[in-house]
Amino acid sequence: MRAVLCGYYGKGNGGDEALLAALLQMLPAHIEPFVLSGNPAETARRYGVAAGDRMSSSIFQVLRRSDVFIWGGGSLMQDATSALSPVYYAGLMGLARRMGLKTIAWAQGIGPLNRASTRCLAEKAFTGCAAVSVRDRASAKLLMDWKIPCTLAPDPVWALEPKSVPGLWNLPAPRVAVVLRPHPELTPSRFQVLTRALADFQKATQTCLLLIPFQPEQDLAIAQAIQPQLPGPCHILTLEDPQQLRGVFEGVEMAIAMRFHGLIMAAAAECRCFAISYDPKVSQLMQDLDLPGCTLDQIPSDPNQICQTWLELYANGDPLSADQIHSLRDRALMHQDLLHQALRV
Repeated sequence: MRAVLCGYYGKGNGGDEALLAALLQMLPAHIEPFVLSGNPAETARRYGVAAGDRMSSSIFQVLRRSDVFIWGGGSLMQDATSALSPVYYAGLMGLARRMGLKTIAWAQGIGPLNRASTRCLAEKAFTGCAAVSVRDRASAKLLMDWKIPCTLAPDPVWALEPKSVPGLWNLPAPRVAVVLRPHPELTPSRFQVLTRALADFQKATQTCLLLIPFQPEQDLAIAQAIQPQLPGPCHILTLEDPQQLRGVFEGVEMAIAMRFHGLIMAAAAECRCFAISYDPKVSQLMQDLDLPGCTLDQIPSDPNQICQTWLELYANGDPLSADQIHSLRDRALMHQDLLHQALRV
């Protein structure tokens, strides 16, 4: 059975690559995947699967030769970053359905949907799917309002198997991971506050800071701006393999992260986590896991204030318990159960 996998794959975003790795890990053995990718050659090399250009007209031929269309996961149907993205995904979903493919919406996070037209597109895209799974309560409620049944489960990346990172254990210990990304509300003044606070935190703890660009095209410049301002050992780790990205957090004591999947990976590795939210999905994760943190507009103007918060967390904070992590991983496999049920031969 041939399945076309459609998401924000091959675009250099570590979180989306982690979702693809988790999806491939969860697919039944009889499924032959074909991944629509922004970088088909790299996707094929990294995962050992067939891949094609996500914007090519050859998608028609690919769909014609396929049986299933799996859409997801992640925040694909949203209009906060682009009004065109929902049109692309809803269009492909509609095309696959008209061509007779079984359609599955997998591990979705829906929204924000700021435009009435986008809400209409989203409702049409999800209606008629053979199976739907979502990763947050807000998405589940939206589908309930649309009278579309769904499975609600934690993000599949909770269940992603880590791989070791060569040389990680040779870096000075203890280690703290820092995962920042650009955002309009991360103003130059707030960025400088965070950088100064990181320098003070490192001076007080004698930790090695690992700056991890989840999407190098966006995040690397931030890491490069921070590194020369730190007084102690600091390394920029740019990792292409999402399982190695997950594996980094096995070797750190604490994580300070903006990226949604950076927080999930860190929490799954029993790290103490401080979240800096730029998006409702991060705020929801903070609430669900009771993580300490703040939104970008809550960053204090005094670097010492946030540094003291980090020092308190580093000295006295608790990671998620082993039982919590086991439960989240176990429930994340509900996305796998949904695939296996929907794709039975």
